[in-house]
Amino acid sequence: MRTLDDILAISAERKGSEAAVLSGVEPSATAQELTKVPDHRWLAQMTRSVFQAGFNWKVVDNMWPGFEEAFHGFDVGRCVMMSEDWFDELCANTAIVRYPQKIWSVQQNAVFIQEQAAMHGSFGQMIANWPADDFAGLLEMLKKDGTRLGGSTGQYFLRFMGVDGYILSRDVVARLIAEGVIDKAPTSKSAMKAVQSAMNTWSEDSGRSLKEISRILATSCG
Repeated sequence: MRTLDDILAISAERKGSEAAVLSGVEPSATAQELTKVPDHRWLAQMTRSVFQAGFNWKVVDNMWPGFEEAFHGFDVGRCVMMSEDWFDELCANTAIVRYPQKIWSVQQNAVFIQEQAAMHGSFGQMIANWPADDFAGLLEMLKKDGTRLGGSTGQYFLRFMGVDGYILSRDVVARLIAEGVIDKAPTSKSAMKAVQSAMNTWSEDSGRSLKEISRILATSCG
Protein backbone atom coordinates (compact mmCIF):
# COMPACT_ATOMS: atom_id res chain seq x y z
CA MET A 1 0.00 0.00 0.00
CA ARG A 2 1.46 3.33 -1.06
CA THR A 3 1.66 6.27 1.32
CA LEU A 4 -0.95 8.98 0.87
CA ASP A 5 1.77 11.36 -0.28
CA ASP A 6 2.64 8.95 -3.08
CA ILE A 7 -0.99 8.70 -4.14
CA LEU A 8 -1.34 12.49 -3.90
CA ALA A 9 1.59 12.81 -6.28
CA ILE A 10 -0.28 10.65 -8.79
CA SER A 11 -3.39 12.79 -8.38
CA ALA A 12 -1.43 16.04 -8.69
CA GLU A 13 0.17 14.86 -11.91
CA ARG A 14 -3.23 14.01 -13.32
CA LYS A 15 -4.94 17.21 -12.16
CA GLY A 16 -2.05 19.66 -12.53
CA SER A 17 -1.28 20.40 -8.88
CA GLU A 18 -2.03 19.40 -5.30
CA ALA A 19 -4.15 22.53 -4.97
CA ALA A 20 -6.29 21.42 -7.91
CA VAL A 21 -6.76 17.99 -6.33
CA LEU A 22 -8.08 19.45 -3.08
CA SER A 23 -9.92 22.42 -4.57
CA GLY A 24 -13.39 22.82 -3.11
CA VAL A 25 -12.88 20.39 -0.22
CA GLU A 26 -14.43 22.23 2.70
CA PRO A 27 -13.63 21.58 6.36
CA SER A 28 -15.91 19.09 8.08
CA ALA A 29 -18.20 20.18 10.88
CA THR A 30 -16.81 20.10 14.40
CA ALA A 31 -18.34 17.91 17.09
CA GLN A 32 -19.87 21.02 18.65
CA GLU A 33 -21.42 22.06 15.35
CA LEU A 34 -22.89 18.59 14.78
CA THR A 35 -24.38 18.58 18.25
CA LYS A 36 -26.21 21.84 17.56
CA VAL A 37 -28.00 20.48 14.47
CA PRO A 38 -31.64 19.85 15.47
CA ASP A 39 -33.11 16.40 14.94
CA HIS A 40 -35.56 17.55 12.27
CA ARG A 41 -32.66 18.63 10.03
CA TRP A 42 -31.08 15.19 10.32
CA LEU A 43 -34.39 13.66 9.26
CA ALA A 44 -34.70 16.14 6.40
CA GLN A 45 -31.30 15.23 4.98
CA MET A 46 -31.92 11.51 5.50
CA THR A 47 -35.09 11.90 3.45
CA ARG A 48 -33.38 13.94 0.77
CA SER A 49 -30.60 11.39 0.42
CA VAL A 50 -33.06 8.48 0.32
CA PHE A 51 -35.14 10.10 -2.41
CA GLN A 52 -32.07 11.08 -4.44
CA ALA A 53 -30.74 7.52 -4.42
CA GLY A 54 -31.19 6.06 -7.91
CA PHE A 55 -33.07 9.17 -9.02
CA ASN A 56 -32.36 12.51 -10.65
CA TRP A 57 -30.94 14.69 -7.88
CA LYS A 58 -32.02 17.92 -9.57
CA VAL A 59 -35.64 16.79 -9.62
CA VAL A 60 -35.56 16.22 -5.87
CA ASP A 61 -33.75 19.52 -5.32
CA ASN A 62 -36.35 21.43 -7.36
CA MET A 63 -39.20 19.76 -5.48
CA TRP A 64 -37.63 20.16 -2.05
CA PRO A 65 -39.86 23.03 -0.87
CA GLY A 66 -42.78 20.70 -1.50
CA PHE A 67 -41.13 18.01 0.63
CA GLU A 68 -40.59 20.45 3.49
CA GLU A 69 -44.24 21.47 3.42
CA ALA A 70 -45.62 17.95 2.95
CA PHE A 71 -43.65 16.57 5.90
CA HIS A 72 -44.28 19.62 8.12
CA GLY A 73 -40.63 20.64 8.29
CA PHE A 74 -39.72 17.04 9.17
CA ASP A 75 -40.91 17.42 12.72
CA VAL A 76 -39.66 14.14 14.17
CA GLY A 77 -42.50 13.56 16.63
CA ARG A 78 -45.11 14.26 13.97
CA CYS A 79 -43.42 11.99 11.40
CA VAL A 80 -43.15 9.19 13.96
CA MET A 81 -46.94 9.27 14.29
CA MET A 82 -47.60 9.16 10.53
CA SER A 83 -51.11 7.76 10.06
CA GLU A 84 -52.37 5.68 7.16
CA ASP A 85 -54.48 8.64 6.02
CA TRP A 86 -51.47 10.97 6.00
CA PHE A 87 -49.42 8.32 4.20
CA ASP A 88 -52.14 8.00 1.54
CA GLU A 89 -52.22 11.79 1.15
CA LEU A 90 -48.45 11.87 0.68
CA CYS A 91 -48.61 9.13 -1.94
CA ALA A 92 -51.02 11.30 -3.91
CA ASN A 93 -49.16 14.58 -3.36
CA THR A 94 -47.75 15.86 -6.67
CA ALA A 95 -45.46 18.31 -4.82
CA ILE A 96 -43.16 15.41 -3.86
CA VAL A 97 -41.80 12.30 -5.52
CA ARG A 98 -44.55 9.72 -5.06
CA TYR A 99 -42.56 6.64 -4.12
CA PRO A 100 -44.50 4.79 -1.38
CA GLN A 101 -41.59 2.81 0.07
CA LYS A 102 -39.43 5.91 0.34
CA ILE A 103 -42.29 7.94 1.77
CA TRP A 104 -42.78 5.32 4.47
CA SER A 105 -39.05 5.40 5.24
CA VAL A 106 -39.55 8.91 6.62
CA GLN A 107 -41.69 7.51 9.43
CA GLN A 108 -39.24 4.69 10.11
CA ASN A 109 -36.22 7.00 10.14
CA ALA A 110 -38.08 9.40 12.42
CA VAL A 111 -38.43 6.51 14.88
CA PHE A 112 -34.71 5.76 14.44
CA ILE A 113 -33.78 9.38 15.21
CA GLN A 114 -36.14 9.55 18.16
CA GLU A 115 -34.65 6.39 19.67
CA GLN A 116 -31.09 7.64 19.28
CA ALA A 117 -32.02 11.04 20.70
CA ALA A 118 -33.55 9.34 23.74
CA MET A 119 -30.28 7.52 24.40
CA HIS A 120 -27.83 10.31 23.60
CA GLY A 121 -29.69 13.58 24.12
CA SER A 122 -30.01 14.25 20.39
CA PHE A 123 -29.19 12.52 17.13
CA GLY A 124 -26.44 15.05 16.52
CA GLN A 125 -24.89 14.22 19.87
CA MET A 126 -24.76 10.55 18.92
CA ILE A 127 -23.04 11.38 15.63
CA ALA A 128 -20.64 13.81 17.30
CA ASN A 129 -19.59 11.20 19.87
CA TRP A 130 -19.00 8.43 17.34
CA PRO A 131 -15.29 7.44 17.20
CA ALA A 132 -13.59 9.21 14.31
CA ASP A 133 -11.60 6.08 13.47
CA ASP A 134 -14.73 3.95 12.99
CA PHE A 135 -16.61 5.63 10.15
CA ALA A 136 -17.30 2.16 8.76
CA GLY A 137 -19.05 1.29 12.01
CA LEU A 138 -21.21 4.39 11.72
CA LEU A 139 -22.19 3.43 8.18
CA GLU A 140 -23.05 -0.07 9.37
CA MET A 141 -25.21 1.33 12.17
CA LEU A 142 -27.14 3.54 9.72
CA LYS A 143 -27.68 0.55 7.44
CA LYS A 144 -28.78 -1.73 10.27
CA ASP A 145 -30.90 0.61 12.39
CA GLY A 146 -32.05 3.14 9.81
CA THR A 147 -34.17 2.55 6.72
CA ARG A 148 -32.77 2.73 3.17
CA LEU A 149 -29.55 4.26 4.54
CA GLY A 150 -27.11 1.61 3.37
CA GLY A 151 -24.39 1.95 0.74
CA SER A 152 -23.73 5.33 -0.81
CA THR A 153 -26.99 6.77 0.58
CA GLY A 154 -25.63 6.75 4.11
CA GLN A 155 -22.26 8.04 2.94
CA TYR A 156 -23.76 11.01 1.10
CA PHE A 157 -26.18 11.70 3.96
CA LEU A 158 -23.29 12.08 6.39
CA ARG A 159 -21.21 14.10 3.92
CA PHE A 160 -24.02 16.59 3.35
CA MET A 161 -24.44 16.95 7.12
CA GLY A 162 -20.78 17.88 7.43
CA VAL A 163 -19.55 14.65 9.02
CA ASP A 164 -15.96 13.80 8.13
CA GLY A 165 -15.92 10.58 6.15
CA TYR A 166 -15.23 8.93 2.83
CA ILE A 167 -17.37 8.27 -0.22
CA LEU A 168 -16.71 4.85 -1.73
CA SER A 169 -17.21 5.96 -5.30
CA ARG A 170 -16.10 3.85 -8.26
CA ASP A 171 -12.78 5.72 -8.44
CA VAL A 172 -12.08 5.47 -4.71
CA VAL A 173 -12.79 1.74 -4.84
CA ALA A 174 -10.49 1.41 -7.87
CA ARG A 175 -7.62 2.99 -5.93
CA LEU A 176 -8.28 0.81 -2.89
CA ILE A 177 -8.12 -2.25 -5.14
CA ALA A 178 -4.93 -0.99 -6.79
CA GLU A 179 -3.35 -0.58 -3.35
CA GLY A 180 -4.29 -4.13 -2.36
CA VAL A 181 -6.65 -3.02 0.41
CA ILE A 182 -9.59 -4.91 -1.10
CA ASP A 183 -10.08 -7.03 -4.21
CA LYS A 184 -13.55 -5.80 -5.19
CA ALA A 185 -16.21 -3.33 -4.11
CA PRO A 186 -16.50 -3.65 -0.31
CA THR A 187 -19.84 -5.14 0.67
CA SER A 188 -18.88 -7.28 3.67
CA LYS A 189 -17.98 -6.22 7.20
CA SER A 190 -14.48 -7.66 6.75
CA ALA A 191 -13.93 -5.63 3.58
CA MET A 192 -15.16 -2.46 5.26
CA LYS A 193 -12.87 -3.18 8.19
CA ALA A 194 -9.95 -3.34 5.75
CA VAL A 195 -11.03 -0.07 4.15
CA GLN A 196 -11.28 1.62 7.55
CA SER A 197 -7.86 0.34 8.57
CA ALA A 198 -6.28 1.76 5.42
CA MET A 199 -8.06 5.08 5.85
CA ASN A 200 -6.91 5.30 9.47
CA THR A 201 -3.31 4.59 8.46
CA TRP A 202 -3.36 7.27 5.77
CA SER A 203 -5.00 9.75 8.15
CA GLU A 204 -2.55 9.10 10.99
CA ASP A 205 0.48 9.32 8.70
CA SER A 206 -0.63 12.42 6.80
CA GLY A 207 -2.78 14.32 9.29
CA ARG A 208 -5.45 14.69 6.61
CA SER A 209 -9.18 14.29 7.07
CA LEU A 210 -11.12 11.35 5.66
CA LYS A 211 -12.80 13.75 3.28
CA GLU A 212 -9.43 14.87 1.91
CA ILE A 213 -8.22 11.28 1.64
CA SER A 214 -11.38 10.35 -0.24
CA ARG A 215 -10.76 13.14 -2.77
CA ILE A 216 -7.09 12.18 -3.19
CA LEU A 217 -7.96 8.54 -3.83
CA ALA A 218 -10.74 9.44 -6.25
CA THR A 219 -8.65 11.84 -8.33
CA SER A 220 -5.79 9.35 -8.60
CA CYS A 221 -7.99 7.19 -10.81
CA GLY A 222 -10.84 9.24 -12.19
